Amino acid sequence: MGFKCGIVGLPNVGKSTLFNALTRTAAAQAANYPFCTIEPNTGDVGVPDPRMEAIAKIGKSAQIVPTRITFVDIAGLVRGASKGEGLGNQFLANIREVDAIVHVLRCFESTDVTHVEGRVDPVADAETVETELMIADLDSLERRIIPMRKKAAGGDRDAKLLLPVMEGALKLLQDGKPARLLEISHEEKPGFDALTLLTAKPVLYVCNVEEASAASGNAHSRRAEEMAKTQGARAVVISAAIEAEVAQLPDDEEHEFLESLGLHEPGLDRLIRAGYDLLGLITYFTCGPKETRAWTIVRGTKAPQAAGVIHSDFERGFIRAQTIAYDDFVALGGEAAAKEAGKARDEGKEYVVADGDILLFRFNT
Repeated sequence: MGFKCGIVGLPNVGKSTLFNALTRTAAAQAANYPFCTIEPNTGDVGVPDPRMEAIAKIGKSAQIVPTRITFVDIAGLVRGASKGEGLGNQFLANIREVDAIVHVLRCFESTDVTHVEGRVDPVADAETVETELMIADLDSLERRIIPMRKKAAGGDRDAKLLLPVMEGALKLLQDGKPARLLEISHEEKPGFDALTLLTAKPVLYVCNVEEASAASGNAHSRRAEEMAKTQGARAVVISAAIEAEVAQLPDDEEHEFLESLGLHEPGLDRLIRAGYDLLGLITYFTCGPKETRAWTIVRGTKAPQAAGVIHSDFERGFIRAQTIAYDDFVALGGEAAAKEAGKARDEGKEYVVADGDILLFRFNT
């Protein structure tokens, strides 16, 4: 089960520098000129989770395998992108393919790095990109809604269900608001998702600050955080320059370097976790002598479907899942003690897996 977060923003805000640090590679060219990223670069990143070390230690696992999330570095958008300006609709298509948007905002002053519009204003930058995405969505919906109205008028059942969703999204966009603010029912969600609207995707703002502001942020990042709050979105303050340095350090030097800057962990750890949370994802674990492994599922997933993430045969032949809560597993010292204490439960097909569950699936082959 793959989940993708697309890193977007105006040119020269630090997207590629952040991506390089995030994936600990130099796969994305970071240069001080617009459109240096032509093809979207993709990197899988392990989701940091300190619970894994505790589980692996108790389970005497030979290795730890974290769950993963994919980040896609998408070229910088500019005003008019929805009409083909800059590199235009090619990159709107790249955004359409991701599950969530990580929107990098320039929150640092520098005479060495040019801004495509000649100013540092993260709120205005956010509005520029959001406007382009809304214009693209408007164009898309306006083309599709007329034939949908005709189908609905003709009695088409699917069209009757989808049309109110399209009308609601269109009204929001015409009012200058993103489609993700539309309230939809459980029954309407599949149709809404099928519209693949750019502004329907959840957004995480990354406030890229200078090194001196990495621990506390600055006036620019505080404005961006306030904007995110009013939108019901999330924001993370990071210095891409610091993260790039951290990515090059040996593990034994990383902690000391971060502490010297007043940081307790890499900002990228917070970014990765925030992206994971943004998509409504949780983690369950499997543990044995060979490995402790984390598995990604959507919050609300039932046990058979969670088993299917490991292998489709597990879901098809699902019988039950031995379930131990993380806190019980750690407090009691493992599976055997949890069983003795009555904390290892056998759950059936209707069980909704909780974050941190340690599961052992029983299934028919």
